Amino acid sequence: MRVAIGSKNVTKVKAVEEAFKRYSVTIEGFDVLSGVREQPFSDEETIEGAINRANACLEISEARLGIGLEGGVQPTKYGLFLCNWGALVEVGKPPIICGGARILLPKEIENKLLEGQELGPVMDAYTNMKNIRSHEGAIGIFTNGLIPRKEMFLHVTTLLVGQFEYREMGHKDIEL
Repeated sequence: MRVAIGSKNVTKVKAVEEAFKRYSVTIEGFDVLSGVREQPFSDEETIEGAINRANACLEISEARLGIGLEGGVQPTKYGLFLCNWGALVEVGKPPIICGGARILLPKEIENKLLEGQELGPVMDAYTNMKNIRSHEGAIGIFTNGLIPRKEMFLHVTTLLVGQFEYREMGHKDIEL
């Protein structure tokens, strides 16, 4: 089975590879647009970005499944939360959508995002490191390395694979 992922980001690709490790699959990453802002600012926008990435890579590949993973932020009365969403798309079927971990971002980071900056570059400046998004990510920094970005996306991708398997088994009791 061929699986296309709407990103070449190493943390996302490795998460998909690990989630599908018990399958005989070929996984290929594609640079596709999310169709949303560089910094998605709601669950809805982040979900839309994940679905758009999954659809876009499925359209340009010969894969059976398209996977889109998108990170964003969700404003709440408590502050700005980091969020992540994934979508699995298969031609002729509704997308499977799953969400993952959330953590409250420090006010210093929140303020920069509210000014219109994107989380990746903000985190690079905050940590004085380069390309945080391809390594531990903001979640890795703010969980003291306990949950690196790959693990956050692995959780979402594993949820997607499980829902895909459930649907493949012919369960009709829920509409995915």
